[in-house]
Amino acid sequence: MPTSIRFDKKTESLLEEAARLIHVSKAEIIKRSLNHYCPSILEEKRRHPYRLIEDLLDKKGSGRGDLSIRGEEILRKAFRRKA
Repeated sequence: MPTSIRFDKKTESLLEEAARLIHVSKAEIIKRSLNHYCPSILEEKRRHPYRLIEDLLDKKGSGRGDLSIRGEEILRKAFRRKA
């Protein structure tokens, strides 16, 4: 399926040089690049919200009785520590 893409001069030069170095067409470089890049984006966007924060959660339970009252505050602190 034909697709038209306009590149700035720097990107066009980079594409041409890469294609020349490995002896393939510019279209082949673009296809390989998209096939490498797009799956990681799709996987990240499809992840269940729990998976995004599971490393912040304790698997054994917290042992805290105040989570229902202070849950948001505790989670915000955990996010700040992670960042």
